[in-house]
Amino acid sequence: MLQILLVDDENDALEALEWKLNNYIDNVEVTTCNSPIKAIEIINQGDLDVVFLDIQMPEMDGFTMIEKLENRDFNLIFTTAHDEFALKAIKVSAIDYLLKPVDKDELLEAMDKIKKPEKGDLLGNKLELLLSNLNDNNNDKINISADGKVYLLDKDDVVMLKSDKSYTTIFLKSNQEILVSKTLKEVEKKFMFPQFFRVHNSYLINLNHVKEYLKGLGGELIMTNGLTASISRNRKAELFKKLYLD
Repeated sequence: MLQILLVDDENDALEALEWKLNNYIDNVEVTTCNSPIKAIEIINQGDLDVVFLDIQMPEMDGFTMIEKLENRDFNLIFTTAHDEFALKAIKVSAIDYLLKPVDKDELLEAMDKIKKPEKGDLLGNKLELLLSNLNDNNNDKINISADGKVYLLDKDDVVMLKSDKSYTTIFLKSNQEILVSKTLKEVEKKFMFPQFFRVHNSYLINLNHVKEYLKGLGGELIMTNGLTASISRNRKAELFKKLYLD
């Protein structure tokens, strides 16, 4: 029986994929997890055959999660919304992926590829190649559609992003503001680079533009452009690690 772990912060996505696996695939035992931090503990215990991993999660993205794994003795399938940058790196690394919402036929095809001999060191090599490909593409510009045109942004020019319901404002170090008619969760997929971190449901910040940290219940960050970003209590520990704060 295949032991399968599903990792996704969206419970609806977890339930939908769990249902499809249980109803379309024979001899599977499915465990779900909506926290990448908890998933690391589960995976490092071993005894998993397949892990379905969402890329974009608030605690940490899927790429950061696999970097932290001690155990890589399993088959990996990414689940993700369309993201050209991420999918290009995944394809080159020969790791499988499924676009959400997961299609039944594509799921069956992905599961047909799962074979025991592909576990172990081979996956480890694929993950190393994936992380290398991500780093190699680290100089790519970020393309943002707004105001009837496409902005090509240098990552270092972006200070932070702020959510306002169904809109997102991108703040640049030149003090220019770009209003995008998409939610922060949608726009965030364009910013899957190590220097960007979701510190709050309403804020995605460039760690290289953090100027000061103000202590408090959650705390606030003062950015190099003078704007502030609130910090969620459940994201403070990970932020401190990234900023090397005590």
